[in-house]
Amino acid sequence: MTVRPVLKTVKGMPASDGAGVRLTRILGTPEMQAFDPFLMLDHFDSAEASDYVAGFPDHPHRGFETVTYMLEGKMRHGDNKGRSGVIETGGVQWMRAGRGIVHSEMPEQVEGRMRGFQLWVNLPSHLKMSEPDYQEFDDAGIPVETREGGLEVKVITGETAAGTAGPVKDASIQPLYFDVTAPAGSVFSEAVDPGASVMVVVFEGAVRIGDRVVEALGGAFLGEGDEVRVQATRDARFLLLAGRPIREPIAWAGPFVMNTRAELEQAFDDYRSGRF
Repeated sequence: MTVRPVLKTVKGMPASDGAGVRLTRILGTPEMQAFDPFLMLDHFDSAEASDYVAGFPDHPHRGFETVTYMLEGKMRHGDNKGRSGVIETGGVQWMRAGRGIVHSEMPEQVEGRMRGFQLWVNLPSHLKMSEPDYQEFDDAGIPVETREGGLEVKVITGETAAGTAGPVKDASIQPLYFDVTAPAGSVFSEAVDPGASVMVVVFEGAVRIGDRVVEALGGAFLGEGDEVRVQATRDARFLLLAGRPIREPIAWAGPFVMNTRAELEQAFDDYRSGRF
């Protein structure tokens, strides 16, 4: 097998979104604007309610998917189709915005730590105007694979080489989304689709990938190969994200991601006209 080398590393940059929620943006920055099929990755982490309590009031999306993974805390979501619920510690929501949805994500707490990730995943052109859809799973519904050396791999979507499969199915880009806990000195290795884009995002401790050390909060974007190998230089926790690139033009403005400028303008007009 060929171990994937590191093409680029980045450090997360401070950002804010919604009604002023403080974030660290790892993908979707001037340093790394996108990594086909992934568009943006934000990490939120604060025990100060003032950093998160204003949340993300009603806002639209079209043309892509959002993946919210809660590490700690509770987030209530609701949309203009009448669907609502709470994503709790360890849970995930994989939402396909498709042709258009207006939704909100608001903290279901006014104290305590809130920590997690939101990932934006592009959709191919033939799915951009599909019906909105959700896949939601709580912590108990997401399997954890235990490996030699104390490694633990929480599998949200995709399947490990040992056959542990995540609950999120039928995502358009054949993704892997693993949350890996790695004690210092342990080595995580995993076969990956040689045609996929692969990134590793460290959010606790530090790891070595090839000749590069990546510390929290940082990301490593990997080159070609069919194996990922990560050594924990300290107790570490990281995401392994992989997906088949779409390789289509992107017209992106704010909450809409389409293929052409005309489609983007139509999205804004549809939203303003109440057609979502």
